Amino acid sequence: MTEPGAVFRPQLPPERLRAVVRAADATGLDELWLWEDCFREGGISTAAAAPAWSERVRVGAGLLPVPLRNVALTAMEAASLHRMFPGRATLVVGHGVQDWMGQVGARPASPLTLLGEHLDALRALLAGERLTVRGRYVSLDDVALDWPPKEAVPVLAGATGPRTLGLSGARADGTVLTAATPPDGVRQARRLIEEGRREAGRAGEPHRVVACLLTATGPGAEARLRAELGAEGLESVPGLGVAADAADAARRLAEAGADTVVLQPTGDEPDPEGFVRFTAEEVRPLVRTVPRP
Repeated sequence: MTEPGAVFRPQLPPERLRAVVRAADATGLDELWLWEDCFREGGISTAAAAPAWSERVRVGAGLLPVPLRNVALTAMEAASLHRMFPGRATLVVGHGVQDWMGQVGARPASPLTLLGEHLDALRALLAGERLTVRGRYVSLDDVALDWPPKEAVPVLAGATGPRTLGLSGARADGTVLTAATPPDGVRQARRLIEEGRREAGRAGEPHRVVACLLTATGPGAEARLRAELGAEGLESVPGLGVAADAADAARRLAEAGADTVVLQPTGDEPDPEGFVRFTAEEVRPLVRTVPRP
């Protein structure tokens, strides 16, 4: 069945995370997603803290921009997370926002090439392989993890454009779609992902698709939703975002092919703990009834 989750937005100060994790734990919410946004909060540091405050909540760490990270470091941190909290962390890598990458002197000439090389090396290192690689961006000389995860670790990619979606299908274990993806976009993404999987000979392997749903609740929900869509230049895109009642919109994303629907609050959400309770108590029971495609 389709599993819902909620996002802890990095517009909140990091010290608010503990209370939000506790709210997820208390309400039975299975997944809490964390962002690594320049220049707000680190994805790995928050992904390590969150499961330490809960015995059951799973965390999604994404997206980690590959231009910022040597793949060996990404593998070391991911392996440590999975050794400390087995099965409770989902790692997502991606291009990152290219303007932000330019601000720190890390903007690549070919983001697609970099992401592909990073995915190949990261998945191999986490599988316990020893690598010597001489790529355009990824260079490793006889590198292996001393403490690889004890079990297989899926690596997901964030993707929007057709080429990146195909790459994700071919070289990642799952794909995370942004909140700018309506149900028809989820269907199209599924098709492109499947094409990539077939071309890479991976058609029989599982591939998880995560869709995000911009959701506003509480006082001024409609105005906050419209303001955020307007700030992102998305106010004219039909089917994006919802105010208050998110269950139907989440079900439409699930029916379009999302294995997980993550409710994403607005950046100015006044009650993040209440948002988690809303997701767990009002949306989760309805979304879980939608069979996975």
